[in-house]
Amino acid sequence: MSAIIDKPFTLAGRTYESRLLVGTGKYKDLEETRLAIEASGAEIVTVAVRRTNIGQNPGEPNLLDVIDPKRYTILPNTAGCYDAAEAVRTCRLARELLDGHQLVKLEVLADQKTLFPNVIETLKAAEVLVKDGFDVMVYTSDDPIIARQLAEMGCIAVMPLAGLIGTGLGICNPYNLRIILEEAKVPVLVDAGVGTASDATIAMELGCEAVLMNSAIAHAQNPVLMGAAMKHAIIAGRMAYLAGRMPKKLYASASSPLDGLIK
Repeated sequence: MSAIIDKPFTLAGRTYESRLLVGTGKYKDLEETRLAIEASGAEIVTVAVRRTNIGQNPGEPNLLDVIDPKRYTILPNTAGCYDAAEAVRTCRLARELLDGHQLVKLEVLADQKTLFPNVIETLKAAEVLVKDGFDVMVYTSDDPIIARQLAEMGCIAVMPLAGLIGTGLGICNPYNLRIILEEAKVPVLVDAGVGTASDATIAMELGCEAVLMNSAIAHAQNPVLMGAAMKHAIIAGRMAYLAGRMPKKLYASASSPLDGLIK
């Protein structure tokens, strides 16, 4: 079998072996969080600064006690923010708490029912954060034009949703994602919508650089086992993408050649 040649997955000048990024919310306790993340093989762990204690609440359980920043890249996110000013303030707080950490995930939501991105406020916040020296990974809609604008603005990765946050509906918009991927000048990561391992594999087969997920693991009946399943799904999907799938055909095609067939 010929060797598979793949380019490294790189963010903000750092290379990662795993193409799976995971969240830290919705688990029953910190121990389950730790075990599921370990099983997933993820190296980048995203943290909702407005909902999780990473040092801003002294005396309370601290996520960083079980998710060691020396082992994982901590990716603070602005989940729970509904305007640009709030998101910028949250990123600056995270930078203070994490000793000048510049890598952030920008997420500005439109409403609590859909958790759909507010594109206008996202663009405003992204512009401020990039000028302020942050390395911005940005949650956005599946609009190829907006994805292009965010990349041109200086965001280091665009993260279009595949389905609404926490729904587990899978890849609802493969055609828009394909357009975004074709035009991409920065890494494209699917963010939101993944429900099970096959969804993650499909995202990778489309050509995404990586996938970020939380609910699909945390809400599984066995989060630790699902974390392990996602690890293998990401690997399989990337390998299939590199291998190149066979073309789809309307009619059957014999698996074996007909030449030399005994009559």
